[in-house]
Amino acid sequence: MNANSPPIDTDALVIGAGPVGLFLVFELGLQGIHAQVVDVLPMVGGQCMALYPDKPIYDIPGLPRCTGQELSERLQQQAAPFAPQFHLKQQITQLQVQADGRWLASSSAGLSWLCKTMFIAAGVGAFMPRQLAVPGLHTWEGKQVFHAVPDQPNLHGQHLVVVGSDDAALQAVLDSQSQVPASVTLLHRRASLDASEQLQAAFNLACASGQVRLQVGQVLAVQADIARMTGLQLTTAEGELLLPCDQLWVMLGLSPQLGPLTEWGLDMAKKQLSVNTENFATSAAGIFAVGDVNTYPGKRKLIVSGFHEATLAAFGAAAYLNPGQKIPLEYTTASPRLHKLLGV
Repeated sequence: MNANSPPIDTDALVIGAGPVGLFLVFELGLQGIHAQVVDVLPMVGGQCMALYPDKPIYDIPGLPRCTGQELSERLQQQAAPFAPQFHLKQQITQLQVQADGRWLASSSAGLSWLCKTMFIAAGVGAFMPRQLAVPGLHTWEGKQVFHAVPDQPNLHGQHLVVVGSDDAALQAVLDSQSQVPASVTLLHRRASLDASEQLQAAFNLACASGQVRLQVGQVLAVQADIARMTGLQLTTAEGELLLPCDQLWVMLGLSPQLGPLTEWGLDMAKKQLSVNTENFATSAAGIFAVGDVNTYPGKRKLIVSGFHEATLAAFGAAAYLNPGQKIPLEYTTASPRLHKLLGV
């Protein structure tokens, strides 16, 4: 589907593909509600996958120990019978109520959805790349400046500068060698790095062989001609330095930002969405909020709390979509209807 396509018509749009958003897809499915899911990250799993995919989690019911990646995979498997459609690497930027009560949501990728219900499961915010505060740098975004390794990097004969010090930054530096760049520089504000011992050892070997180098310093300004960026003006312990640069990969990790969410007119308290605890509805009809993005008396920012909120929000959505109808409580152990939905 391209950016010029008509809006996607859906009963439910879930913003956030983290653990709570994934479990919400499952709970909505049990209510017969199909969901579309949008997330700014390039992968499903939210904060668990962005920040600690390999770290153990000990407070998930029935799983004495699991990693963030394992939890994400299990939740995707659980939601799979309901065939959610994921739209990644994009953020919902605009939201407008329609005459018929539906919501028109538009994304940074140019896609849009007409949804009867919306569920904000954005955690502490959309995880966005950390930026370098350098005047004029944005001019070259997507052309010579990237916040991740480009899908099809062309580095032959190019001067590459990678800003960062974690595993992803060092791996990008080491992998770049296969493209025969003119030079590769890892730029960091201090000499000590934050990557694993294994990657630091490989990086040190590459430095010793002259394939790459470490430059300690910070970017002051961009050097450019009319058509392109040509270099970076650095400040170092020895003074200022001009570093040739054809491509700049800024790999400083991610930071959560609420972004456009704060402009949608929803009631908020302390940068969180106010909800009622009956169905976790927000102040706008048809919009619910679950997980760390919401607030209410007694709120606890735990994944297990988000699972509870997702369950009640799904029941709330079913009641909203079917006014006047009693929403039965069924059990997956015994309900033929639920067994049919789950394919068991």
